[in-house]
Amino acid sequence: MKKLVFGAIFFLLMSFSTVPATAAVDISIGISFPPVIAFAAPPEVVVLPDTDDVYVIPEIDVDIFFWNDWWWRPWEGRWYRSRYYDRGWVSYNAVPWFYFDVDPGWRRYYAEHRWYGHYWDYERIPHQRLRHNWKDWRNNRYWKRNKTWDVRNYKPRTQQQRYEIRDQRQKQYLQRPDVQRHQQQRQEPRQQKQIQQRREIQREPPKQVQQRYEVQQRQYKQIQQRPDIQRPQSQQQEIRYQQKQRQHQHKQEMPRPQRQQ
Repeated sequence: MKKLVFGAIFFLLMSFSTVPATAAVDISIGISFPPVIAFAAPPEVVVLPDTDDVYVIPEIDVDIFFWNDWWWRPWEGRWYRSRYYDRGWVSYNAVPWFYFDVDPGWRRYYAEHRWYGHYWDYERIPHQRLRHNWKDWRNNRYWKRNKTWDVRNYKPRTQQQRYEIRDQRQKQYLQRPDVQRHQQQRQEPRQQKQIQQRREIQREPPKQVQQRYEVQQRQYKQIQQRPDIQRPQSQQQEIRYQQKQRQHQHKQEMPRPQRQQ
Protein backbone atom coordinates (compact mmCIF):
# COMPACT_ATOMS: atom_id res chain seq x y z
CA MET A 1 0.00 0.00 0.00
CA LYS A 2 2.80 2.42 0.90
CA LYS A 3 4.50 1.70 -2.43
CA LEU A 4 1.31 2.55 -4.31
CA VAL A 5 0.92 5.85 -2.43
CA PHE A 6 4.57 6.77 -2.99
CA GLY A 7 4.26 5.94 -6.70
CA ALA A 8 1.21 8.15 -7.06
CA ILE A 9 2.94 11.08 -5.33
CA PHE A 10 6.04 10.65 -7.49
CA PHE A 11 3.88 10.62 -10.65
CA LEU A 12 2.17 13.85 -9.63
CA LEU A 13 5.50 15.57 -8.88
CA MET A 14 6.89 14.55 -12.25
CA SER A 15 3.77 15.84 -13.98
CA PHE A 16 4.09 19.28 -12.35
CA SER A 17 7.84 19.44 -13.04
CA THR A 18 7.23 19.29 -16.80
CA VAL A 19 5.18 22.52 -16.79
CA PRO A 20 8.13 25.00 -16.81
CA ALA A 21 9.79 23.18 -19.71
CA THR A 22 6.59 23.25 -21.73
CA ALA A 23 6.10 26.94 -20.92
CA ALA A 24 9.64 27.70 -22.13
CA VAL A 25 8.93 25.97 -25.43
CA ASP A 26 5.69 27.91 -25.83
CA ILE A 27 7.47 31.21 -25.17
CA SER A 28 10.02 30.47 -27.89
CA ILE A 29 7.30 29.86 -30.50
CA GLY A 30 7.35 32.60 -33.13
CA ILE A 31 10.98 33.59 -32.54
CA SER A 32 12.97 33.16 -35.75
CA PHE A 33 16.29 31.34 -35.60
CA PRO A 34 18.91 30.89 -38.31
CA PRO A 35 18.44 27.86 -40.55
CA VAL A 36 20.40 24.72 -39.77
CA ILE A 37 23.57 24.04 -41.76
CA ALA A 38 24.54 20.40 -42.06
CA PHE A 39 28.24 19.61 -41.80
CA ALA A 40 29.58 16.25 -42.93
CA ALA A 41 32.44 16.63 -40.43
CA PRO A 42 33.63 19.22 -37.90
CA PRO A 43 34.71 22.20 -40.01
CA GLU A 44 38.18 23.62 -40.29
CA VAL A 45 38.74 27.32 -39.61
CA VAL A 46 41.26 30.03 -40.42
CA VAL A 47 42.25 32.96 -38.23
CA LEU A 48 41.53 36.40 -39.71
CA PRO A 49 44.35 38.97 -39.80
CA ASP A 50 44.01 42.26 -37.91
CA THR A 51 41.71 40.64 -35.34
CA ASP A 52 42.08 39.45 -31.76
CA ASP A 53 41.90 35.74 -32.56
CA VAL A 54 38.73 35.68 -34.65
CA TYR A 55 38.34 32.40 -36.55
CA VAL A 56 35.97 31.79 -39.45
CA ILE A 57 34.67 28.81 -41.41
CA PRO A 58 35.75 29.69 -44.96
CA GLU A 59 34.13 26.88 -46.98
CA ILE A 60 30.48 27.99 -46.54
CA ASP A 61 28.62 31.06 -47.80
CA VAL A 62 27.26 31.88 -44.33
CA ASP A 63 29.41 33.82 -41.87
CA ILE A 64 30.09 31.68 -38.81
CA PHE A 65 32.83 32.93 -36.49
CA PHE A 66 34.57 31.46 -33.47
CA TRP A 67 35.70 33.92 -30.81
CA ASN A 68 36.21 33.69 -27.05
CA ASP A 69 34.86 30.11 -26.79
CA TRP A 70 31.61 30.94 -28.62
CA TRP A 71 30.40 30.38 -32.15
CA TRP A 72 28.79 33.52 -33.57
CA ARG A 73 26.41 33.94 -36.48
CA PRO A 74 24.66 36.99 -37.96
CA TRP A 75 21.31 36.48 -39.61
CA GLU A 76 18.65 38.94 -40.80
CA GLY A 77 20.15 41.85 -38.90
CA ARG A 78 20.36 39.90 -35.64
CA TRP A 79 23.18 38.05 -33.90
CA TYR A 80 23.17 34.55 -32.45
CA ARG A 81 25.74 32.57 -30.52
CA SER A 82 26.19 28.97 -29.43
CA ARG A 83 28.68 26.58 -27.88
CA TYR A 84 28.33 24.50 -31.05
CA TYR A 85 28.98 25.39 -34.66
CA ASP A 86 25.85 23.67 -36.02
CA ARG A 87 23.08 23.96 -33.39
CA GLY A 88 21.93 25.55 -30.16
CA TRP A 89 21.79 29.12 -31.48
CA VAL A 90 20.54 31.69 -28.97
CA SER A 91 19.66 35.29 -29.79
CA TYR A 92 22.27 37.86 -28.74
CA ASN A 93 20.96 41.39 -28.15
CA ALA A 94 24.01 43.30 -29.41
CA VAL A 95 26.70 43.25 -32.06
CA PRO A 96 29.67 41.28 -30.66
CA TRP A 97 32.70 43.40 -29.96
CA PHE A 98 35.02 41.54 -32.34
CA TYR A 99 32.89 41.98 -35.46
CA PHE A 100 34.05 45.46 -36.44
CA ASP A 101 37.62 44.13 -36.67
CA VAL A 102 36.53 41.66 -39.37
CA ASP A 103 37.34 42.94 -42.83
CA PRO A 104 34.24 42.72 -45.09
CA GLY A 105 36.43 41.58 -48.00
CA TRP A 106 38.04 38.64 -46.22
CA ARG A 107 36.43 36.05 -48.56
CA ARG A 108 38.06 37.57 -51.64
CA TYR A 109 41.39 37.85 -49.83
CA TYR A 110 41.06 34.21 -48.79
CA ALA A 111 40.41 33.10 -52.37
CA GLU A 112 43.36 35.13 -53.70
CA HIS A 113 45.76 34.24 -50.86
CA ARG A 114 46.45 37.98 -50.57
CA TRP A 115 45.96 40.35 -47.65
CA TYR A 116 46.38 44.00 -48.63
CA GLY A 117 49.05 43.20 -51.19
CA HIS A 118 50.88 40.61 -49.06
CA TYR A 119 50.87 36.87 -49.59
CA TRP A 120 48.52 35.23 -47.11
CA ASP A 121 49.69 31.68 -46.47
CA TYR A 122 46.85 30.90 -44.08
CA GLU A 123 46.73 27.73 -42.05
CA ARG A 124 43.60 25.60 -41.96
CA ILE A 125 43.01 24.66 -38.34
CA PRO A 126 41.13 21.43 -37.53
CA HIS A 127 38.24 21.66 -35.11
CA GLN A 128 39.84 19.59 -32.35
CA ARG A 129 43.07 21.58 -32.49
CA LEU A 130 41.10 24.81 -32.20
CA ARG A 131 39.16 23.57 -29.16
CA HIS A 132 42.33 22.48 -27.37
CA ASN A 133 44.53 25.49 -28.12
CA TRP A 134 42.40 28.61 -28.64
CA LYS A 135 42.82 29.85 -25.06
CA ASP A 136 46.64 29.50 -25.04
CA TRP A 137 46.83 31.16 -28.45
CA ARG A 138 44.76 34.06 -27.16
CA ASN A 139 46.74 34.51 -23.94
CA ASN A 140 50.10 34.34 -25.73
CA ARG A 141 48.99 36.46 -28.72
CA TYR A 142 50.31 33.60 -30.80
CA TRP A 143 48.90 34.49 -34.21
CA LYS A 144 49.88 38.15 -34.10
CA ARG A 145 53.28 38.02 -32.37
CA ASN A 146 54.68 34.74 -33.65
CA LYS A 147 53.18 34.44 -37.10
CA THR A 148 51.61 37.81 -38.05
CA TRP A 149 48.51 35.79 -39.02
CA ASP A 150 50.59 33.98 -41.68
CA VAL A 151 50.74 37.15 -43.82
CA ARG A 152 54.26 37.59 -45.15
CA ASN A 153 56.08 40.86 -44.47
CA TYR A 154 52.92 42.38 -43.03
CA LYS A 155 52.98 45.21 -40.50
CA PRO A 156 49.98 45.11 -38.16
CA ARG A 157 47.82 48.21 -37.88
CA THR A 158 48.33 50.57 -34.99
CA GLN A 159 45.71 50.82 -32.27
CA GLN A 160 44.63 54.23 -33.55
CA GLN A 161 44.15 52.85 -37.06
CA ARG A 162 42.06 49.98 -35.70
CA TYR A 163 39.82 52.40 -33.77
CA GLU A 164 39.23 54.49 -36.88
CA ILE A 165 38.43 51.43 -39.01
CA ARG A 166 36.07 50.07 -36.34
CA ASP A 167 34.16 53.34 -36.26
CA GLN A 168 33.86 53.41 -40.05
CA ARG A 169 32.67 49.80 -40.25
CA GLN A 170 30.15 50.33 -37.49
CA LYS A 171 28.56 53.19 -39.43
CA GLN A 172 28.46 51.06 -42.58
CA TYR A 173 26.94 48.16 -40.63
CA LEU A 174 24.12 50.33 -39.28
CA GLN A 175 23.26 51.37 -42.85
CA ARG A 176 22.61 47.80 -43.97
CA PRO A 177 18.93 47.20 -44.88
CA ASP A 178 18.60 44.01 -42.78
CA VAL A 179 20.05 45.77 -39.72
CA GLN A 180 17.72 48.74 -40.13
CA ARG A 181 14.72 46.42 -40.45
CA HIS A 182 15.72 44.66 -37.26
CA GLN A 183 16.17 47.96 -35.40
CA GLN A 184 12.75 49.10 -36.58
CA GLN A 185 11.17 45.85 -35.40
CA ARG A 186 12.74 46.30 -31.98
CA GLN A 187 11.46 49.86 -31.69
CA GLU A 188 7.90 49.12 -32.81
CA PRO A 189 6.80 47.45 -29.51
CA ARG A 190 8.15 50.41 -27.50
CA GLN A 191 6.38 52.92 -29.73
CA GLN A 192 3.13 50.96 -29.56
CA LYS A 193 3.39 50.85 -25.76
CA GLN A 194 3.88 54.63 -25.58
CA ILE A 195 0.92 55.21 -27.93
CA GLN A 196 -1.22 52.89 -25.82
CA GLN A 197 -0.30 54.77 -22.64
CA ARG A 198 -1.24 58.10 -24.26
CA ARG A 199 -4.56 56.69 -25.40
CA GLU A 200 -5.33 55.39 -21.92
CA ILE A 201 -4.67 58.83 -20.45
CA GLN A 202 -6.86 60.48 -23.09
CA ARG A 203 -9.69 57.99 -22.46
CA GLU A 204 -9.54 58.54 -18.71
CA PRO A 205 -12.81 60.17 -17.49
CA PRO A 206 -12.58 63.79 -16.23
CA LYS A 207 -13.75 62.66 -12.80
CA GLN A 208 -10.71 60.42 -12.37
CA VAL A 209 -8.44 63.24 -13.54
CA GLN A 210 -9.99 65.54 -10.93
CA GLN A 211 -9.61 62.89 -8.22
CA ARG A 212 -5.97 62.40 -9.10
CA TYR A 213 -5.40 66.15 -8.91
CA GLU A 214 -7.07 66.34 -5.49
CA VAL A 215 -4.95 63.47 -4.18
CA GLN A 216 -1.78 65.22 -5.36
CA GLN A 217 -2.90 68.45 -3.66
CA ARG A 218 -3.54 66.66 -0.37
CA GLN A 219 -0.15 64.98 -0.54
CA TYR A 220 1.49 68.35 -1.20
CA LYS A 221 -0.26 69.93 1.82
CA GLN A 222 0.76 67.04 4.04
CA ILE A 223 4.38 67.52 3.02
CA GLN A 224 4.19 71.26 3.71
CA GLN A 225 2.79 70.60 7.20
CA ARG A 226 5.59 68.32 8.24
CA PRO A 227 7.64 69.78 11.14
CA ASP A 228 10.94 69.24 9.40
CA ILE A 229 9.65 71.30 6.46
CA GLN A 230 8.12 74.10 8.55
CA ARG A 231 11.01 74.52 10.98
CA PRO A 232 13.36 76.40 8.66
CA GLN A 233 10.57 78.81 7.74
CA SER A 234 9.71 79.42 11.42
CA GLN A 235 13.33 80.04 12.28
CA GLN A 236 13.62 82.61 9.52
CA GLN A 237 10.52 84.40 10.77
CA GLU A 238 11.91 84.44 14.31
CA ILE A 239 15.19 85.91 13.13
CA ARG A 240 13.40 88.67 11.22
CA TYR A 241 11.22 89.46 14.26
CA GLN A 242 14.25 89.74 16.55
CA GLN A 243 16.01 92.02 14.08
CA LYS A 244 13.00 94.34 13.95
CA GLN A 245 12.78 94.37 17.75
CA ARG A 246 16.45 95.36 18.08
CA GLN A 247 16.06 98.07 15.47
CA HIS A 248 13.01 99.49 17.29
CA GLN A 249 14.78 99.39 20.66
CA HIS A 250 17.82 101.10 19.22
CA LYS A 251 15.68 103.97 17.92
CA GLN A 252 14.10 104.48 21.33
CA GLU A 253 17.45 104.59 23.12
CA MET A 254 19.00 107.18 20.81
CA PRO A 255 19.07 110.71 22.41
CA ARG A 256 16.77 113.23 20.81
CA PRO A 257 18.43 116.41 19.49
CA GLN A 258 17.68 119.55 21.56
CA ARG A 259 16.10 122.57 19.92
CA GLN A 260 18.06 125.79 19.83
CA GLN A 261 16.50 128.59 21.80
